[in-house]
Amino acid sequence: MSDPSVTLSPDERIRLCEVDRSMKWPSIVLVLSAVFWLLVGTVFAIISSFKLHSPNFLGGIESLTFGITRSVHLNAVGIGWGSTMAFCASLWVMGRLCQTPIKNGWLIMTAAVFWNFGLLYGIHGIMNGQMTSVEWLEMPMQVAPILAVAYVLIGLWTVMAFKYRRSGHVYVSQWYILAGAFWFPWLYTIAEIMILWIPARGVVQPITNWWFGHNYLGLWITPIGVATAYYLIPKVLGKPIHSYYLSLIGFWSLALFYNWAGVHHLVGGPLPAWMISVGIVGSIMMFVPVIVTAINHHMTVVGSFKKVWASPTLRFVVFGAINYTLSSAIGSTMALRSVNQVTHFTHFTVGHAHHGLYAFYTMVMFGLIYFMLPRVLGKEWPSALLIKIHWWASVLGITLMVFALQIGGWIQGMEMNNASIPFLSIVKHQIPYLHARSLSGIMLTVAHVVFAWHIIWMLTYKPKEKKETPTMLIG
Repeated sequence: MSDPSVTLSPDERIRLCEVDRSMKWPSIVLVLSAVFWLLVGTVFAIISSFKLHSPNFLGGIESLTFGITRSVHLNAVGIGWGSTMAFCASLWVMGRLCQTPIKNGWLIMTAAVFWNFGLLYGIHGIMNGQMTSVEWLEMPMQVAPILAVAYVLIGLWTVMAFKYRRSGHVYVSQWYILAGAFWFPWLYTIAEIMILWIPARGVVQPITNWWFGHNYLGLWITPIGVATAYYLIPKVLGKPIHSYYLSLIGFWSLALFYNWAGVHHLVGGPLPAWMISVGIVGSIMMFVPVIVTAINHHMTVVGSFKKVWASPTLRFVVFGAINYTLSSAIGSTMALRSVNQVTHFTHFTVGHAHHGLYAFYTMVMFGLIYFMLPRVLGKEWPSALLIKIHWWASVLGITLMVFALQIGGWIQGMEMNNASIPFLSIVKHQIPYLHARSLSGIMLTVAHVVFAWHIIWMLTYKPKEKKETPTMLIG
């Protein structure tokens, strides 16, 4: 089945040009906001990482304890970078597939101001000692209404673009984006109410916590990442996705199974055995959407590997798509009781989180920015060298981090299950892996600083040659 992102008539190209123009300022504001939070999260990630092997590092500053810096890092990257880029990707990809310009872009920019204000207030609350004890919901609960207002203003335009689409057919990226647009507020609202505003009793709270934390990644971040990959891979290659029907199987199996998977993080906890078993089954069944999506992406790329390497966009997106498969397969395996006994409460879990959120989602978002900005600004990136530095620093940095944390975490888990090994010895054995983690963090910092500088340069420079029009950059 043909894809409008691949075969375009002259009229469709003009409409895409109109979409790009309508998204110029909203996309600039959202990208700059997202990259700002990525840099903030990177700084606190480095501090947190160094504290693991050098506990006295910045030890005299009360607001920079490990618990605070780790929570700031998680919220700045996971919510600040992750959700802000999800908004940008949703609006731009949906607008292009619907061939519907985004009306009243000033409302989106107003929403971005609310969103960033809410995040600033929340991060300040964490550093000021007002954070909660709930992972992924550490920001003070007063932040939730501010973020809700921002989300309504942004999410509304995603739905409106779909409502007034010019094509009657619904493409797979639209399925994922619309689903994520409805899943995210549902997850966040229920979690805020049941954990912070009207707290549930007993074990219901940790169940809700892991239901939210796991599904924030799986039913909000993942759908947007997969939707973006489904759009960009065939778009840049100039050919349709391998199988539209396989993509629908992937979507519906994700919607059906992922919702149950989060409870597997509570294996061994004081929960009914049937509940844990349901979580494990849901996690294992996630092999279905993961394998289907992997087949679709791989078969679309087959025969075009040289073009993948030549395109900065595809390099990042395909790398992310490959790691979606790998991180999801590892995550499903971690749900097994025999594996969970080793990986639980270890650095392995931290490595897995970075594998999914960074090696998959963040790399896909980098690819999106490399493809989107030239089209909304009407000019090419000024430096191929900076793109290469960003690529290699990102790939080598996240690869080193994932390997160091998962290998070290597995050894840590095996030793923790051996009562004959003193705990202090286990801690000492982890130091080389934690040093590797800090080294990977430095590499990622270089990647992010170079990327941020390149975006600023992109926004401010004037091409020496004749300026290319947005229409020339539709393909």
